[in-house]
Amino acid sequence: MVDFGVFDHLDRRAGVPDQTIYEDRLRLISAYDQAGIAMYHLAEHHATPLGLAPSPSVFLSAVAQRTTNMHFGPMVYCLPLYEPLRLIEEICMLDQMSGGRFEFGVGRGISPFEVAYFGIDKENAGPIYLEAFEALRRGLSSDVLSFAGEHFHYDDVPMVVTPVGKRLPPMWYGVATPNGAAWPASQKINVISNSPCEIARSATDQYRETWDSEHGGPVTAKLGVARHVFVAETQDEAERVAGRAYAAWYENFINLWRKFGVEDPAYASTLETARQRDAIIAGTPDMVASEIERQIEAAGLNYFVCRFAYGDLSFEEASGSFDRFAHEVMPRFA
Repeated sequence: MVDFGVFDHLDRRAGVPDQTIYEDRLRLISAYDQAGIAMYHLAEHHATPLGLAPSPSVFLSAVAQRTTNMHFGPMVYCLPLYEPLRLIEEICMLDQMSGGRFEFGVGRGISPFEVAYFGIDKENAGPIYLEAFEALRRGLSSDVLSFAGEHFHYDDVPMVVTPVGKRLPPMWYGVATPNGAAWPASQKINVISNSPCEIARSATDQYRETWDSEHGGPVTAKLGVARHVFVAETQDEAERVAGRAYAAWYENFINLWRKFGVEDPAYASTLETARQRDAIIAGTPDMVASEIERQIEAAGLNYFVCRFAYGDLSFEEASGSFDRFAHEVMPRFA
């Protein structure tokens, strides 16, 4: 049994007004909800065409109103950029507005150039992140927040707005290397990786080993990977459209890195290299289903996350691809 999720960069489509991009995406998210997608994850990016949702909470408040069953949240909040007390209140509002469907990822921020615009560098990102994370967890799981650190300090702050049921909402973490899986396993935090299946398998094995040694019993967290997906009636059409859209997505992705003289930050630049790294699945429903089955087995997964809207895919192309996925791929995993 595997659950399906969706990951969004909400990147720019050249020549399309931002307002249209937002509305088209919300229409697509409504379709995800109706089709039984378990979770919607939204990336946070700044100063780049990769991210038209630099404030995930703002967009996700609209997601809360356009959906009824699907859980949702950022993947991830870049914690060094947040004042923890304010973020605690935002999380509680989103959880209440959605009836307890909010889940959130945490991280330092994948791009050093983006966080540098906010005065964050490799020297202070780690300590700020750790303090913000601890303050966040305390505030979401108690009636009063008290915390004393180098960067943040709170004395008996009343937690007036709380999550549904006053419980800590489920959390997520991005794993890039096998060694990165031990900490989230120790905290019972769900994980997603962008890595090829071989590396992802080493990470899920490490996660299960840590879980067994610290908690015992079967793993109840989600262990997933995220992949670009495009489903078409023919293989030729899938590769033609997905290749074009992936190239546009990569240009959005590389934009800020290239500005600072970095051409390839370990991401595939073409459809073929992306396929070799297990980063994209483009084909007929049969091909897509078979490849997902292979990756689930190869990487040791119980969760599979898809990017259906990326690059210059039009709303009609993305929604058509997802419709085929929902009706011809998902039922095979029910």
